Amino acid sequence: MNVFDKITDLETVVSYSKHDRLVQGIINSINDKVLAPGDTLPSVNAMIRELGYSRETIMKGYRELTGRGIIEARNRLGYFVSGQSTEQLLKVALVMYNLDTFEEQFYRNFRQTLGPSISLQIYFHHGNIEVFETVLQSIRGQFGMYVIAPIPHPKSKELLDTIPRNKFLMFDRFEPLDGDFNHITQEFEKSSYQAFTELADDIRKFDEFVFFHSPDSLDPKEIAVSFKKFLKTHHIKGRIEKEFTAGTVERNKVYFTLDNFAMWEILKECKAKRLQPGKDVGILSHNDEPAKEFVGITTYSADFAAMGKMAAEAVLSREKVRTTIPTTLARRASL
Repeated sequence: MNVFDKITDLETVVSYSKHDRLVQGIINSINDKVLAPGDTLPSVNAMIRELGYSRETIMKGYRELTGRGIIEARNRLGYFVSGQSTEQLLKVALVMYNLDTFEEQFYRNFRQTLGPSISLQIYFHHGNIEVFETVLQSIRGQFGMYVIAPIPHPKSKELLDTIPRNKFLMFDRFEPLDGDFNHITQEFEKSSYQAFTELADDIRKFDEFVFFHSPDSLDPKEIAVSFKKFLKTHHIKGRIEKEFTAGTVERNKVYFTLDNFAMWEILKECKAKRLQPGKDVGILSHNDEPAKEFVGITTYSADFAAMGKMAAEAVLSREKVRTTIPTTLARRASL
């Protein structure tokens, strides 16, 4: 029996497509010792002649097996059985913004839940659409699964549409794409308004609610929409400033920022001016992390640890997932 027989044997499995038969037939050939590590697989042309499959089907199957680490391509020499077990599920590409503390919580739980047998390569786009495009072009076709934090940009949809839906998982921010696709993301507009509303009585104790948000930044614009709605609905005085300016912290103000650097600068200024957070000045931050808990900063945030664990479980199970991670308000001394 040869590899072609192993593939054609699966024609009795009605639910299998030609792609499924090709991939599983090669895996069965390896498991049944028809193919051994280092053996050369039939060429694409040989597969076409023997099976009658299209070139696209053969190439798609070989790319998947390559992404899963089961076979490897050698330049001009063809495809070979790798030395790795067919039980290795995937080579996974993780594309993130950067590695801030809260994103590190995602990564640590994602990596731990995947387990040591999964090959993981991490990339960063830093919110730059040119870098994002370059990263996606460089890794296309090389992995069995792509876990991607998208950029809110008109070009994102076009770039993400190049990733096969069955190998794609969106996380962190949600960007709309055509058709069904897997995602484990957070929501900003309703959750921000809910957090502000829960804090309304505390915010009213101060004279003004100040939000540092630049419309040119990558900060979610939905939060600014919720902020304005909250001020109007609850009749609270407030304003949006493009950025924090050193020396401007004043008594009886609530300061809200998504920028950790700005938050620490506000805290330093409070200390210099002997203003007590929570009493003389209010501070609210987005995206919780251990340092903020330790210092006592009130935050509202998605659970990035849970997001990372859930994303890894989705990768391992290959099951459909369309989930919005709940946002939780953490009341602490700063507000």
